[in-house]
Amino acid sequence: RRRLSPLAPRRDCGTPAMSDHVLLIGMMGSGKSTTGRLLAGRLGRVFHDSDTEILSKTGTTVPEIFRRRGEAAFRAEERAVLASALASEVPAVIAVAGGAVLDPDSRRRIRQSGAVIWLRAAPHELARRLPSGVGRPLLEHDPAGTLRLLDARRRPVYCSLANAVIDVDWIGASVAADRAQRLANSLLSGALLSGASA
Repeated sequence: RRRLSPLAPRRDCGTPAMSDHVLLIGMMGSGKSTTGRLLAGRLGRVFHDSDTEILSKTGTTVPEIFRRRGEAAFRAEERAVLASALASEVPAVIAVAGGAVLDPDSRRRIRQSGAVIWLRAAPHELARRLPSGVGRPLLEHDPAGTLRLLDARRRPVYCSLANAVIDVDWIGASVAADRAQRLANSLLSGALLSGASA
């Protein structure tokens, strides 16, 4: 498959549909939360982050949900907060939880809800950013190895969902937000999909 550039539109995808949401997808550690907050501020939009909204809804952190109720319960909460954010008529920036894309209903909603931007990072860079796995229940044992396995499973899904890709291995959240802002404006106006670049 042709390698996408660090700031690349997906030319084989359809026009963002139904809503004007901007959705950031990608692995844990790719910077979705930090980049999303910056992007929302620059676009003048509300920001939705799954972990924060799960805490607000349940009064329980993600590690506590894993420990007390198990991963299946966490995934159910994850689906619910994503569905709620996507159903809002107020255009928002939404940081989609890394594993939420594995749920078929969530994928369908994501595809129908706006411009999808993948913050793409290599597994070795994710491992550098998350060396201990603290606060990440899936990374409690062998963070680097687990990140490689998760990336191998999720990467094709991210690729199938993304309207555009930003490689974030060598850039910080501020630069990523700048690039995401240009991409979002162009995607939502249809410019990238007609051949322009951000």
